Amino acid sequence: MTCKDRILSNDYADVIIDYVLPEEEQRRLQFDYCFSAIDEEFGTAHINRQEIPPLSVGMYGYAAIPKLYGLMQTFQAESLVETGNLQIQGPPLSLKGTGVIIGFIDTGIRYQLDVFRNETGGSRILSIWDQTIHSGEPPEGFLYGTEYTREDIDRALQSQNPLDVVPTTDINGHGTAMASTAAGSVLNQGLTFRGAAPEAEIAVVKLKGAKKYLREYYLIPEEAEAYQENDIMQAVRYLEGMAIVFRRPVVIVLGIGTNMGDHAGNSPLGAYLNKIAAKRSRAVVVCGGNEGDKEHHCSGVMPEEIELRVEENTKGFCMEIWGNRIDTYSVSLRTPGGETVSGIDFRGGIDNNYTFLFDRTRIYTGIALIEKRSGNELVFFRFQDPTPGIWTVTINPAARENIRGSGRFHIWLPIEAFVDGGVRFLEPDPNVTLTEPSNAQGVITVSAYNGVTGSWFSESGRGFTSDDTVKPDFAAPGVQVASVLGNRTGSSMAAALTAGCVAQFMEWAIVEGYAPFGESRTIKSNLIRGAVRESNVTYPDERWGYGKLNISRTFEVLART
Repeated sequence: MTCKDRILSNDYADVIIDYVLPEEEQRRLQFDYCFSAIDEEFGTAHINRQEIPPLSVGMYGYAAIPKLYGLMQTFQAESLVETGNLQIQGPPLSLKGTGVIIGFIDTGIRYQLDVFRNETGGSRILSIWDQTIHSGEPPEGFLYGTEYTREDIDRALQSQNPLDVVPTTDINGHGTAMASTAAGSVLNQGLTFRGAAPEAEIAVVKLKGAKKYLREYYLIPEEAEAYQENDIMQAVRYLEGMAIVFRRPVVIVLGIGTNMGDHAGNSPLGAYLNKIAAKRSRAVVVCGGNEGDKEHHCSGVMPEEIELRVEENTKGFCMEIWGNRIDTYSVSLRTPGGETVSGIDFRGGIDNNYTFLFDRTRIYTGIALIEKRSGNELVFFRFQDPTPGIWTVTINPAARENIRGSGRFHIWLPIEAFVDGGVRFLEPDPNVTLTEPSNAQGVITVSAYNGVTGSWFSESGRGFTSDDTVKPDFAAPGVQVASVLGNRTGSSMAAALTAGCVAQFMEWAIVEGYAPFGESRTIKSNLIRGAVRESNVTYPDERWGYGKLNISRTFEVLART
């Protein structure tokens, strides 16, 4: 069996590791596995599941089990004006993203649409790596999927049946909508459709769906789109490498997110994005998610009693409790029928399973007294077949001699799309609801508002991070934003608009040579300086960050300095 076969097979577990084994050590290992590197630090071991224990936080470590990410979209030209984008597409700056690549990691792209062609009818798409098709050649240095070059795409466009030549497409439409908003330009149904960076070139990674065993582990509904952390990291590696291959600046945009994680950017994906964002000629834009009004986060200070409502027909869900590194705590659970599990003390660091005498629910707890990447304490819960009604979670501090911590904790439920049925906290906290990996410090993080009314989009994730780092960086329009597939709503559309503005800035800074060493941090600082701030808001703000994105104003500020 090849490594490609292991990567694709549900019979092999994917384990993220933050070190790369030398080849001689890999050869000495006696079990059935292969290793795929991401960079000099991160890689994925693909291991025969029959030869290793079942998934367990205590056994493997929390960060080693790939988290699953979902799409951040809730199913106008005014948005381009609101962000100042349209103003600088014309003279004197005339910035349209020329010479810049915008890379999308999403559901693919409908490459046949005129919106992605140039004036001669050729494609503006440099390449598509479809992780779901395995009949062709993968990109050089990668082990799975099929890469289609611009030459392949142009040949397909000239044929009567393009999909017979290049069979990749976007069934969902999420990736196509984002790409058109960020970089589209076409005369469509008598109206001129224009994206934020209409002359930028495009690169796409169509993510493969998550393996069945991981979906079962995270109790994700069958119909939900879900993507693995390690596949996303490989996609980032592919896109950022284009800065070298094509000698052009690259903007990587992510319209996906998860509620799993410490919400301080310490996941493997968050750490990897920070590294990429620090490189010259690269920028990373991440949406803040749509979890602000979902009632899936609560916080408090121990001791505390938390109530959550589980709706009928909820088959299962996960829940994470994160404390501070100094604090330790115990947890008690009470079912809607009154049965209890009292004083679960996690200081022994042992994973446990719990069943009830009069209740069908099964609960699994995974323990990380010191979670490897964050240093904080984590308890991971899986509720299988939960009884509908009000569940009570009581959190008490565990006594520690001569140490006094803050007692602060956070609890997150999964993103809305990952819960079959419904689960809500009765007293939720709408802040600290930015989805991962948008909490990573080095990336450009965008929340969403209504560009027509100027009002806040209630679903948009809110900051700050769990360690009080300022996020989001700013807000951009995300309600009824024009795409080639019609108006779309969600923080992913705010990220797409922002990616187009970033491409405009990179054209000026790097392509035209005014600031040739630009990267995410420099670009982010310039965009923050140009953000529009209201007199009745104190900045930085949990919703607006440092204000509303306005790329035109950024150049006005630069002109004065």
